[in-house]
Amino acid sequence: MRTRFAYDQLPVSRWRNGGGETREIVSYPQGDAQFAWRASIATISADGPFSPFPGIDRVITLLHGDSVLLESEQAQQRLTQLQPWAFPGEWAIEAKISGSCQDFNIMTRRDSWRSALSIAQETVSSENGVGWVVAGTWQTSAGETLAVDQGMWWLDEKLQLAPQTSDARLLFVTLNRVL
Repeated sequence: MRTRFAYDQLPVSRWRNGGGETREIVSYPQGDAQFAWRASIATISADGPFSPFPGIDRVITLLHGDSVLLESEQAQQRLTQLQPWAFPGEWAIEAKISGSCQDFNIMTRRDSWRSALSIAQETVSSENGVGWVVAGTWQTSAGETLAVDQGMWWLDEKLQLAPQTSDARLLFVTLNRVL
């Protein structure tokens, strides 16, 4: 199964605290109230707390925008563009921003899935994953082309993505089931 998506076609959910919005790429299994893994793009427009997600491992990556400082009792992290930061969903995280920013989020249920996120500039492949084009263009082995603000997620099939331009960069998430 593979699904192509574009930023402007993703459904938007406003945050209860008024501090931003989320565009969900996928929540798997689709239609289940309790996800095994979830990918989304969020816009943070005000300081405030992150929602807690017990039993979930999270990775956040700043895509665009101003400075973001994430603080909890356990850690303090300043997000920098295209540098993933992983943390447990149990942590009470407070975000402090200057301006507005956009980030990519991958969340996996700790007892069933693991994720690894990287910024690729060369050909990549995996059996389960999510790809999000941050620069240039990319092409699947089947010949589908993806440009900036487009992506694809896939399950249980080998998918290869190759850069088509010299400036190509891809946010690449590999997902693996916990056995």
